[in-house]
Parts: sequence; structure tokens; C-alpha cells
Amino acid sequence: MDSSTNSLDDVSADSSAEFPDRASMMEVRLQAQEDEITLLKSSLADALRKIRLHDQLLPLLKQQLIAVNPGAARVLNQVCCSDGYTSSRKLSSSSAIDGVRQPATRVRRNSEKLGNPERHRKRLDKKAASSANLLTRSPSLENRAKELIASAGSPGSRRGTYSQGQSIKMFIRGRPITMYIPSNIQNYEDLKMEPPSERLELDWVYGYRGRDCRANLYFLPTGEAVYFIACVVVLYHINNRTQRHYRKHTDCVRCLTIHPDKVRVASGQTAGVDKDKPLQPCVHIWDSTTLVTLQQIGLGTFQRGVGSVAFSFADSGAFLCVIDDSNEHMLSVWDCNKGTKHAEVKSTNEAVFAVEFNPSDSTNIITCGKSHVYFWTLNAGQFMKKQGIFGKYKKPKFIQCFVFSLTGDVLTGDSEGNILTWGKSAADIKTLGKGAKETFQIMRQTRAHEGSVFTLCTLQGGALLSGGGKDRKIIRWSADLAPERECEIPEKFGAVRTIADVDGEELLVGTTRNAILRGTFSDGFVAIVQGHLDEMWGLATHPSLNIFLTCGHDRQVCLWNTEEHKLDWCITLEEYGLCADFCPVGSVVSVGLSTGRWMVLDLLTKEVVSEFIDGNEQLSVMRYSPDGSFLAVGSHDNFIYIYNVTESGRRYTRFGKCNGHSSFITHLDWSKDGKYIMSNSGDYEILYWDVAAGCKLLRNRFESKDREWASYTCVLGFHVMGVWLEGSDGTDINALCRSHSERMVAVADDFCKVHLFQYPCPKPKAPSHRYEGHGSHVTNVCFTHSDSHLLSMGGKDTCILQWRVMGGGVGGSRERLASASSTSTSSPEPASG
Repeated sequence: MDSSTNSLDDVSADSSAEFPDRASMMEVRLQAQEDEITLLKSSLADALRKIRLHDQLLPLLKQQLIAVNPGAARVLNQVCCSDGYTSSRKLSSSSAIDGVRQPATRVRRNSEKLGNPERHRKRLDKKAASSANLLTRSPSLENRAKELIASAGSPGSRRGTYSQGQSIKMFIRGRPITMYIPSNIQNYEDLKMEPPSERLELDWVYGYRGRDCRANLYFLPTGEAVYFIACVVVLYHINNRTQRHYRKHTDCVRCLTIHPDKVRVASGQTAGVDKDKPLQPCVHIWDSTTLVTLQQIGLGTFQRGVGSVAFSFADSGAFLCVIDDSNEHMLSVWDCNKGTKHAEVKSTNEAVFAVEFNPSDSTNIITCGKSHVYFWTLNAGQFMKKQGIFGKYKKPKFIQCFVFSLTGDVLTGDSEGNILTWGKSAADIKTLGKGAKETFQIMRQTRAHEGSVFTLCTLQGGALLSGGGKDRKIIRWSADLAPERECEIPEKFGAVRTIADVDGEELLVGTTRNAILRGTFSDGFVAIVQGHLDEMWGLATHPSLNIFLTCGHDRQVCLWNTEEHKLDWCITLEEYGLCADFCPVGSVVSVGLSTGRWMVLDLLTKEVVSEFIDGNEQLSVMRYSPDGSFLAVGSHDNFIYIYNVTESGRRYTRFGKCNGHSSFITHLDWSKDGKYIMSNSGDYEILYWDVAAGCKLLRNRFESKDREWASYTCVLGFHVMGVWLEGSDGTDINALCRSHSERMVAVADDFCKVHLFQYPCPKPKAPSHRYEGHGSHVTNVCFTHSDSHLLSMGGKDTCILQWRVMGGGVGGSRERLASASSTSTSSPEPASG
């Protein structure tokens, strides 16, 4: 009876475990079907819009043909009659367009769905046949019109048709997107795509990864602080305020340590993916003076990433100890000079936070982490482990850090706020018998902080520094753990993550809110490095000054100075910001938020001068017209809201609303005359709007092919078609930005890369310069007002990279297009920068 009951329980447990999987599978399938339906709707809308365009062009074609060759009119009439384009069909196609363009679909009642299944099926068949008819007719009409024009034989008519009808298609996720070729391109096939003469050089890195990494800040004898963010290890001279960068890592750096010679550095990275190719974790040993990589350790050995690294001390740093991020947290020791593995062992399934060699004996290694301290002995390539015994003391949930005292004892800081002193105890033969061995036990417990002790740092002479979490205190202790001095860092910087000693008096402090502070106990601490705390999306550069603004999911809006490389000011909002743009007058900036609300901030006072709400979904783009008289607000509710702007950007009144997209707005740009808008949406649509005529949708997209744009941030368009790689799924490019000189376009992709293409870039497989440094999807790029620098921001890596634009020639985009070579050459593969 018991066995049958148990088997029934097992079956019910298995079936209940399957239900979430089935539900999640059904949700995935439902989402995929909804995506397909959205694409089908958009494709049908494009087809119907194209038919309407052809209907409008036929009378013009007929008039031109009659003027050139009266006999061609009879042929044109035959074509129109054979294709069945009657006035009634025009009316039906027009109404069909209006029906498809509605953002919300009509929901049928259940009785309407089930009233007559056979009749319902016939109606669907009829609609499907009609849609297929429309889709197949449009190309045939275009081809036959081309044949008519070719038969006319007049150079004038050929040019007119070329400028009115030539287009090229690109495909994203199987959906065709028609691009109309501008009139100044005489032969599209003969265009030559080359990488731009300009190149990028990393100038500055904003940010520091303190929120989730430990022991990530050190001070070198050269006067440089060493820390990391994203894929870059930064060497920042704290007095000269200059940066150098080690950039050989292919994914996010996770840990760092300094060799006993104070020159060599070891840094470990996590595993990553470059498109479909996996990137393996490894450790780089490099020279901090020359930035030359000396050794690459463990490529193909570590799993997931490298969590902790440490050099040995007793033998002048001959060995490196590494703990990876696998389930077993493999502990391995490597020969630094040869790059070979000396020993390896599984450490624990629990999280491991730190590893260090005993300074006086390289055969002894300590690790600590969740609820454990392990003392390892390495002998003849084999590890022996002993666990620290807590005995009568409460076992903390986490052992956060540890150091070695001058006497050789191990001092640990834990999540209970205590500093524990560990020592070696003789074997308890009386209790455990003759086979008993020596143990490591707690010799002393010292109450240090309220909340966790996140870091411990030893000073010359034996003094100790401890950094607290909840209380944000830094305490200096004597060698016998008597408190001597303490100070508290400001709340806005978060808790103390790590401490680096500069000269025994001055300290560097890394915090959990991604800041690095510099100061002393007597003078206090000031921030020398600051950064965002969460994913960033909003980026805007000032129209005339060397400043830029960022916003993100941490609800912070930050204004940065590109010349002084510092944060000018930062405010915290109630909701998180996703987009921003400076008013052309330069005194205010608008910020779009996640709730449909947007606000205008005064740059000097940081006060909100205007505030509005458009819809209840997140805003994705804010864009002022070139003269600052209009503001366009793109929303995830599929609308573009247009506002009149007066009083130097301080007063806004609703002018109209652009209604026509079938998916959320992703990007938009104004024409140079400030009358038109080009917009992209989440279903890969390109639409054009006549704002001056009352936000009217221009259904004939062909008419906008020669329009000049004040900015170019739309990722879909003829002039930037070449930035898309073959097989792109539509989300591979998050943002792009054309330079003010209109010579180059920078692209932020989903694979942690920044690309620099020439502008215009209208042919597939265009070559580019490619730059690495981000450790997450690059969410935005923007040139400064003078094109002297490019700014790029990562998503989850919370990193802002400032690139200096190097080189460059003369000539703009129009000259480059007009001087297309008559010799057709194949475009080379993208070049790596």
C-alpha cells in the first residue's frame, strides 16, 4: 500500500512538474504566432500601399508616354485592362489599407465565430485568395511598366522612370522592405563601399563595476588606480587625471589582482558569445607599464567565467590561483611563466568569494564564501582540504573577505558584521583518538560593523582597515584589533565594496553604487569615478557644448563633461528614463520616461520646467526639429506626438499626433526644413509624415527619397541599408548615428560592438571599422556637436565609452554618391578596427 501511494505521489509530482513546461511552451508558441501575424499584417499593408502608389502613378506614366510616343498609350491601356485596375478596385484597396492600418484589431464575438463554420471557412478562403492576388499583381505591373518604358526608347523617359520607379529591397526576418534610390545616384550597382577614412580611438571610460564584484580596485606605485568595467581594465592616474586601458579581454572582466612586483596584473573574464560563436573564459597576465599581454591562462579550461584570482607571494609570484564559476567552483594553480596547470580540485558547490595564497607558504591556500572557510594544502600536485570550524560561534551566512595578519593568522569579515580571527589548534587526541589531526578554529570574535563586513585591507605596520555594508563605515584597527579611527561615506555612494591603500594615510574606496572615492579619515572622501547602476538607453549630446546626458533604469539622469571627463550633475527621478534630446537653443533637455511621462529639465538649475504625459506606455525617442519649433515624442503605443515649442524650449502645446504605425516607435528623424519626419517601428516599417500639413501620413514613400534629413538615427533607410549584416533578425542593431559632417555613421549592435561605416552606406556587406570594449549589448551611440568624439553606452555593463575620432578627409555624402565609380567592384568583408 505504501509503495503504491509513493508511486502515485511520484507520478503526480512528475505531472505537476510538466505543467509549467507545457504552459511555457504554449506561451512561446503563442508569442511566435503573434509575431508572425504582426509581420503578415505589415506585409499586407505594404502590398496594399504599393498598389495604391501604382494606381496614382499610372496616369502620370500615361501622360509621359503620350507626350513621347502616342502609340504607347494604346499599349498602356491594354496593360491596365488586362490587370483589372478599375475604379472600384481602387476604392476597395483604399478601404483595405485603412482597415489594415488600424493599430487595434476588431474582436469578433463568439457567436460570430461559431455561427456558421462552413460559411466562415469560405469567407477566409476568399480573403486569402484576394490577398494573394494583390501581392502577385504588384510586381507584374511594375515589370510591365518597365517594359513599356524601355520600348519607348527615349532618353528623357528613361531618366524619368529611373528616378520615379527604381528601388531595392532588403529582407529582415523574411519581410521585404522597399528602399527607393535617390535621384542623384545614376547607377546603384556601380557604387563602391569603402570603410571610412576616420577611425576611433578609446579616449575615456566612464564607470566602475562595484555593484557585484569584490577586490576590484588596486593602487600601483606609478600613481595609477587599477579597476575594471565591461571588457576594459582602466589605469587611472589619480593626480594627472589621465587614463590608460588594457583591452585584450573579449567579454566582461570579473576579477583582478596585482603581482608582488607591483607591475604585472592578472585579470579574469567571464564567458561570452559573439553572434553565434562562444567566447571562452580565461585569465590574462599583462604588464601594467607596456600593456602587453604576457600570458593567457586557462583558455578552454574554465567554465562560465573566472570568479577569483591570486598570485603567490612566498616564491615571488611564480604561481597563480584561479577559481572558476562552474557548479563545483574548480580551484586550480598555474605556473605564471609557462602558462601550464600545476594542480586542480573541486572546491565546493557553494558560492566562493575570495582566494589567496599564504604570504609565507605557497603550498597553503585559503578560500571563503557562502558559510565556509577552507584551508587548502598543496602537496605533489594534490590538494588536501580542511574546513574552518565555527564551534561555539554563530555560523554566518557569508564569509565575505579575509586577510593575513603579520602574525600569520587569518582574519575574516562576515555577513554578521564580525571580524573572526582564525588559528591552528593542536589535534584533540583525547576526544577524537590517535588519528585526530590539527584543526582551524576561531580564536577571537571582534564586533566591527552593523551589517556585512565587505572588505578588509592590511596596512604597513600591521594596522587593519575594514569596510562596512549597511553602516557604510570605514574603520581603522590596530594590530591587536582595537578600533582607532572611523568615518562614514555619504549615503548616495552606497556601501563600501573595497579599499585600496595609497600611502598609509590616503585611501581609495570602491562602493556598491559604482563609485570610486578618494580621501582620508580627517578630510573625508570625494568621488573621482562615478557611473550608472543599471541598464542605460537614453543618450543625447549638446548642440554646441562638450557635454552629454544619459539616463537609464537606475532612474538617474546624469550630465557629463567630455573635456574634463567628469560628472557635472546627477538627479534621481521617480521613474526610469529611456530617451532624451537637447533643445537646439541648448538651455533645456527633454527626457522620456517609462510610463509615458516626459519632462523638460533646465541644465543650470536642474529644475523641471515642463512635464506632460502621452499615453501609458514607455517612450522610446525624443527629437526636436532643427529650428527647435517642434518636439516629436515616439511612444510604444504606436503614436508619434508632436508639440509646438516656444519660449526657448520652456513652453509646449500639443500640435498633433502621427497615427499609422502598426507597432511601437523605435527611431525618428526630422527633415532639414523641419516639415517632415521619417520614423521606424518595431515591425520594421519606414513611414514618412508631413507635420506641417497636420501630421499627415505620406502614403507615397517614393516622394521622400530625395528629402534631406537633419539627423539620421533611423536604423532602416536607404542611406544606412549596408550596416545590416546578412541574416539579421531586426534587433541586431539597437541604434545608429550619422556624424554632423555626414561622412560617417556609427552603429551600436547587439553583440557588444561599435561599428564605424562611411555615410551613405546603401549597399549590403559594406565594410566598417569595428571596435570592442563593451561587455553587453550596445544600446546607443551619439557624436558630439563637432564630431570630435563618439559616445557609446552599454546596456547591462553600465559603461559609457568616449571615443576620439581620428583622421578624416574632405567631401560630404552627396559628393561621395555623385562620384560613384563606373567600375563595379565587390565589397570586401567588414574590417576589424
